[in-house]
Amino acid sequence: MKRMKVKRTIVANIFKPNVMKIMIMGLIWESTVGIFSRGERTEFEASSDLECGSVDWSHYFANADNLGYSQINHKRISLELWKLTSQKLIESFPLDPIKENYVRQVRDCIFSAVQPEPFKSAVKLVAVSKEVVEDLLDLDVSVTETKEFIQFVSGAQILPGSVPLAHRYGGHQFGVWAGQLGDGRAHLLGAYINRHGTRWELQLKGSGKTPYSRDGDGRAVLRSSIREFLCSEALNYLGIPTSRAASLVVSNDNVKRDQFYNGSVKNEKGAVVLRVAKSWFRFGSLEILAHSGETELLRTLVDFIIKQYFPFINATNSNRYLDFFSQVVTDTSYLIAHWMSVGFAHGVCNTDNFSVLSVTLDYGPFGFMDFYDPNFVPNTSDDEGRYKIGNQANVGRYNLDKLRKALTPLLDSNQQLSAEQILQDYPDLYHIKFMELFKAKLGLFGRDKNDDYLIKYLLKLMEDTRADFTMTFRQLSEITQQQLEAHSIPEEYWALQDIARHTKFFPWVNLYLSRLNKNIVDSDEARRTRMQSINPRYILRNWMAESAIKKAEGNDFSEVHLLQKILCYPFNKQTEAEEAGYSSHPPPWARELRVSCSS
Repeated sequence: MKRMKVKRTIVANIFKPNVMKIMIMGLIWESTVGIFSRGERTEFEASSDLECGSVDWSHYFANADNLGYSQINHKRISLELWKLTSQKLIESFPLDPIKENYVRQVRDCIFSAVQPEPFKSAVKLVAVSKEVVEDLLDLDVSVTETKEFIQFVSGAQILPGSVPLAHRYGGHQFGVWAGQLGDGRAHLLGAYINRHGTRWELQLKGSGKTPYSRDGDGRAVLRSSIREFLCSEALNYLGIPTSRAASLVVSNDNVKRDQFYNGSVKNEKGAVVLRVAKSWFRFGSLEILAHSGETELLRTLVDFIIKQYFPFINATNSNRYLDFFSQVVTDTSYLIAHWMSVGFAHGVCNTDNFSVLSVTLDYGPFGFMDFYDPNFVPNTSDDEGRYKIGNQANVGRYNLDKLRKALTPLLDSNQQLSAEQILQDYPDLYHIKFMELFKAKLGLFGRDKNDDYLIKYLLKLMEDTRADFTMTFRQLSEITQQQLEAHSIPEEYWALQDIARHTKFFPWVNLYLSRLNKNIVDSDEARRTRMQSINPRYILRNWMAESAIKKAEGNDFSEVHLLQKILCYPFNKQTEAEEAGYSSHPPPWARELRVSCSS
């Protein structure tokens, strides 16, 4: 099997057990530059005027669907003509033979058939993604105003062709094998193949107990559901592969939660998000089968995944499992690097939360950095900082190693050695892509031997001054080269003023300007336009989400709707966003915010 050879650079040893602090800190800058190029694409391309829903992953990922167009070219105006199907999954895998819905250890299957639990109180539809509903699911947005739609997305009505399924999987959580996990509060309703021939799987989250609920109640609360709805859509418009959110409903049913695990149990409102993804299989889907010794079922699952989602892999080749693993290694490095490029920390990078299609899944205590800090930990439940933002690349490698071990029963001895070699390429793939992305963020063309140093230098200045991560890059995209040459930072560029307090900032500016002058056939206006198209002005900061949540808990969803609208165009300056302070210094109270695993 042929693999691209990559040059090992300064990250060659970053995954040895005793990692030096400076290398750990280096992970954050080594994470973000160039994730989406595969040889033929040497620059990350983005457009500031992308319309919502127009991101085409096929440009970035080789496993994107390319099935052509069907003859159906109109949007459905009723659910009566709109069909889901669970047939492919049910025909491909044995189902849990036990039909009763109670918590138990499950074996020899991939799914359990189980019905969602409708809320006892009335439900209210509070948010809809028009783009998901119309562009992915072929439904006219007017359908969302019907009683049938609300019943469907809350789990109260099952459509013809749908057999709700709960997925069995396991996982390593915080570095420890947790055994059987599974969909403890989610129901896979089935798949929809849209007018473009693309297959999307629809899943309810927060829809009741399943055999995998363990000690949980099968519910999700409003605060976490708002965060998932907004962030999955926000990442999509930042150009990052992710599951999507079609709708959000809230009920008056009480859900008890101890948010910070301190004994303070409170009643919260239950909510359900309708999530959409091409697949919900994750690393833990394979791990549970390998750990349980279900080798033939493991083979069946991996063969299904390859045939369904990796059509460019020869499904009859004896090295197909190596080819699959190689692709997942590459795509995972791409995904994490792109997280880093926007300062996004997932918060719970367990193997059960890592998609085999390398899309962002399972939004829990995530967070976008405000000020630059490699030790940023969004999850207050993560006492040891395992999933701090500067360690995400390390964790990605750890998770891929667990995937490798899960594949081991399907590999002969020589293939097992090849899989180890494939994984050894991960740091280099990650670093190359990281550098490519960050060079693009700084508007740099071509290659220069000092580019690594230029980027590290800037990030060290940002760390020393606690400069805002997002706005530092954005304001470098907006300030003119003439202003930089004059060492003049206007007041509106508050993030640059913060970093300019550092005595070495203007020496860095001089190096940066010198490097910009090496760009061939480039103007300052072109540079700024290019940089503004990939450096967002707006991200879903924790304080923004918290403000929307507090209002929503009082039945005011206006800020949820505002954020949804703003985050659809994160690269465009918007009057409403400016008035709301979304590109200003975060308020002082933002530093006190805490987000936990409780949801």
